[in-house]
Amino acid sequence: MTRLAVVGQGYAGLPIAMRAVTAGFSVVGLDLDAVRIFSLRDGKSYLHNVADAELSLALSTGRYLPTVSYEDVEEFDVAIITVPTTVRNSRSDLNPVASATEGIAPYVRPGATVVLESVSYPGTTEEVVVPLLEKGSGLTAGRDFAVGYSPVRAEPGDPKWNFVNTPKLVSGVDAGSLAAVKALYDALVETTVPVATTRVAELARLLENAFRHVNLALINEIAMFAHQVGVDVWAAVEAAATKPFEFLGFLPGPGIGSRCLPVDPGLLPWRSRQDQHHDFRFVSLANEINEQMPDYVVRRVVEALEARRKVLPGSVVLLLGLSGTANTGDLRGSPALRVAELLSEQGAVIRAVDSYVESRRCPPELKLVQLDTSRLRQADVVVLLTDHDDVDYELVERESALVLDTRHRTRGSRVEYL
Repeated sequence: MTRLAVVGQGYAGLPIAMRAVTAGFSVVGLDLDAVRIFSLRDGKSYLHNVADAELSLALSTGRYLPTVSYEDVEEFDVAIITVPTTVRNSRSDLNPVASATEGIAPYVRPGATVVLESVSYPGTTEEVVVPLLEKGSGLTAGRDFAVGYSPVRAEPGDPKWNFVNTPKLVSGVDAGSLAAVKALYDALVETTVPVATTRVAELARLLENAFRHVNLALINEIAMFAHQVGVDVWAAVEAAATKPFEFLGFLPGPGIGSRCLPVDPGLLPWRSRQDQHHDFRFVSLANEINEQMPDYVVRRVVEALEARRKVLPGSVVLLLGLSGTANTGDLRGSPALRVAELLSEQGAVIRAVDSYVESRRCPPELKLVQLDTSRLRQADVVVLLTDHDDVDYELVERESALVLDTRHRTRGSRVEYL
């Protein structure tokens, strides 16, 4: 029986662990967040794409061990690293990847396979992961054990695409490593796509995110212009989408949701500056546009209130949705948090509705409440930031005095769109 260690039990790692148990692996799920591990041991999932029943079934097999200790990964056959990476102060922060790699390195044995899934710049696997594994194990990558890169691709909350049915890029530091990585994921997903090198796979993931990032910046800028000239940007997107080629219908929003955006595209200009090869002006400009969207949302709130002879200080603002992506509780990089911060700084009284978000992960000053008639009627303005499917939008339309809808999910005479 293959013994798999998955380092990181978040939006990437936990679904992998569950799938691996189903596929017959013996899985150690490691995460340094003790609260998460206690929850997993109790059979309570904190992810909406992993049901409690699925988690309980995995535990009942005796082949899933949630843990905070690296000692429990001893004698693993395969390890997958799914910890987050960030860009801080224009510098790439690979400390989580380095720490995870150092944690498993002493337990690497001849014939083992280690795969990095964390999104990072081209060269991370070869320049960071391999040296740390070799130092900690005393073995040689490629000769004694396999190392590869297979970027996380599935989008949490997507009703169609998940870890199993999303084509999986696989790569290795040499031919033997590629074969080992491919064999691993062939047992877990429907389709694997081998690529020539780990650097190709690393760049491909950044390209995917940069593509989305740049196009979202474009439609956000057009949305701001459309409002100025009195054009319905949503109708314009719908019209443009009738063209069957050379157009993809990206939609505007209050900013870029999920940790991957804009952090991951930011790795491109960061890496470029290190090598002094190229300045990624296009990606940097997209960062500027997308990062200003929370400020724009707040300006629109102020304008909407002033049109009704109200001011923002002292007004009650009810935020619908805090997470960065619909139908998930992922707060990493969520523009809603910045919107809440800006509104609070200007004296608004903030309340928020989000059944997906763990209250312990919310800023302490941000109060989560239940969506009901009373809350809607108390609010001077309701701001729809994340369009979760479990929201009663008919209730919002009926009971709200004013709605600023950044997701085009509600209708009515009291609704304004981004």
